[in-house]
Amino acid sequence: MNASASANYSADNIQVLEWLEPVRKRPWMYIGSTDERGLHHLIWEIVDNSIDEAMAGYCDKIIITMWKDGSITVEDNGRWIPTDVHAKTGKSALETIMTVLHAWGKFGGWWYKVSWGLHWVWASVVNALSNKTQAWVHRNGEVFYQEYQKWAIMDDVKVVDKTKKTGTIIKFYPDDTIFTTVEFDYKTIVKRVRQQAYLTKWVELVIFNEITDEKYRFYFEGWVKSYVSFLNKKEDSIGNIMYVDKEKDDVQVEISLQYNKSYSNNIITFVNNVITPEGWSHLTWFRTALTRTINKYARGKDILKEKDQNMTNEDVIEWLTAVISVKVVEPQFEWQTKAKLWNPEVRWIVDSVFSQALMEFLEENPSDAKWVCDKVILAAKARLAARAARDTVIRKWALEWMTLPWKLADCVSKDPTVSELYIVEGDSAWGSAKQGREKENQAILPLKGKILNTEQARIDKIFSNNEVKSLIIALWTWVWETFDISKLRYHRIVIMTDADVDGAHIRTLILTFFFRYMKEIVEQGYLYIAQPPLYKLSKWKKAWYVYDEAEKERIMKEEGVVWDNVQRYKGLWEMNPEQLWETTMDPEERKMSKVKIEDAQKADEIFKILMGSDVPPRRKFVQSRAKSVKNLDV
Repeated sequence: MNASASANYSADNIQVLEWLEPVRKRPWMYIGSTDERGLHHLIWEIVDNSIDEAMAGYCDKIIITMWKDGSITVEDNGRWIPTDVHAKTGKSALETIMTVLHAWGKFGGWWYKVSWGLHWVWASVVNALSNKTQAWVHRNGEVFYQEYQKWAIMDDVKVVDKTKKTGTIIKFYPDDTIFTTVEFDYKTIVKRVRQQAYLTKWVELVIFNEITDEKYRFYFEGWVKSYVSFLNKKEDSIGNIMYVDKEKDDVQVEISLQYNKSYSNNIITFVNNVITPEGWSHLTWFRTALTRTINKYARGKDILKEKDQNMTNEDVIEWLTAVISVKVVEPQFEWQTKAKLWNPEVRWIVDSVFSQALMEFLEENPSDAKWVCDKVILAAKARLAARAARDTVIRKWALEWMTLPWKLADCVSKDPTVSELYIVEGDSAWGSAKQGREKENQAILPLKGKILNTEQARIDKIFSNNEVKSLIIALWTWVWETFDISKLRYHRIVIMTDADVDGAHIRTLILTFFFRYMKEIVEQGYLYIAQPPLYKLSKWKKAWYVYDEAEKERIMKEEGVVWDNVQRYKGLWEMNPEQLWETTMDPEERKMSKVKIEDAQKADEIFKILMGSDVPPRRKFVQSRAKSVKNLDV
């Protein structure tokens, strides 16, 4: 720990940027949403600040606790929050940090060499969105305490105890009038905490669930090298793990990679310990350096002949698992989402550091290098063969491509932002949906039978399948390398299948296709799943549409036992157009689920298990969950 810096850390280092009132009015602007994701974001705001303390060398232990009363505690042994009076606000620094938006030490310059960035709002937002927040600061042998309720201050900062520790404890109770749910998910927290332990050197992270008495402790000395090992644990990996950790011009570059025998890739990028889903500068130049270095090595060893074409970016990332972590003093991001890093200086630094380290790794591990080159060359050949097959299909489609599928009941509107496409199962559902829809903005496309399993099929089979072809043409985006999201004709694509086992299977097949070949549609939030009712309950002149067993039992109990009719809908075809409209297609009444990719790596793994050709993992998956299945309709 930097003792001299800590000794001088006071209220003068806290810079105030903006007051707090807007947070409760527009919480989604600060935490993204008010659903489960936004709820858990409250934890990350507190934990990530402790991580900043660890990255700066002032903290080596962080403890997160889930309490039975629904609260969360985050404790670290880093520097304390200053408690002396802040010159600008006239309040203690603790009170300023907890009640003023954008007030924290990283805005003061050198106190944090690297952190998440200038839009950090930390504890003030958590405080604003909680029913109650409590802060304990351990410093100079004393424990300072302050409590807030919906960010209103209950009392001045006061000393409540003696201590030999340093650090901060924040406890908060999320506001149930703000969030759609205030129940935290232990597995979600564990996943994020584990990830941070891989990315942060010399720090121990502990998570305790008082509700279930579960406890995890994470501490990894291999850091991102250990992370790659973890990501590849279920894969048939090839050779050793490559690793480099080097600082150049105030940019810390830490990269690790390993190939495996699966056909997909898993590349995760971080800036200052926060994931950047779209990567940009550091990912782009990582891929450029990877491609150039492998080509150079393969030609130098005569593995790649003079007559052979160079391998492309697509070739070298197939079979690859990699973690790229860069730490930058002044990160520049694309807008507020921080999905992309723009810093131009990071590009050549990543390229320089990584290409040199990779060449050294290949030279020092010739057996591994031969494996990698052979696999990449095989990927290149497969790519060329797939392209040839695709081009053949395109030529066959030349005339059809200009004409929408004849069974597509298109909508009148040509504005994709208001247009919806319902993908339905079979002609009967198509007929009902077509008659019951709002023609202005709702289009209906039927798929006959079960769509092709695109997880197993060859690319030429996929493109020549009539159902897949109809779907691609209806959406108008094309697919794979030539996919263009800007041409999408509908910004709400709804999978509407029967509420039985076959319907669930068809829905999974369609989801597999979108995940593998039109992933950006899912990432942009354009894919939905309709939720048709399971039952229609009739009593005298009243009727209820019911969407699950629990709701059915509740209504039947509340309304009495004399019922004229309890109708179980096994298929959409059992509903007439009016019923289908009012239960499943009417924007005012319908229930839908938006398809999200919360964990791309986990989603990739699940699709491989459920839809891939390897039977034993699927059998194990089904057997392990069989007892939890209720009301299986066979």
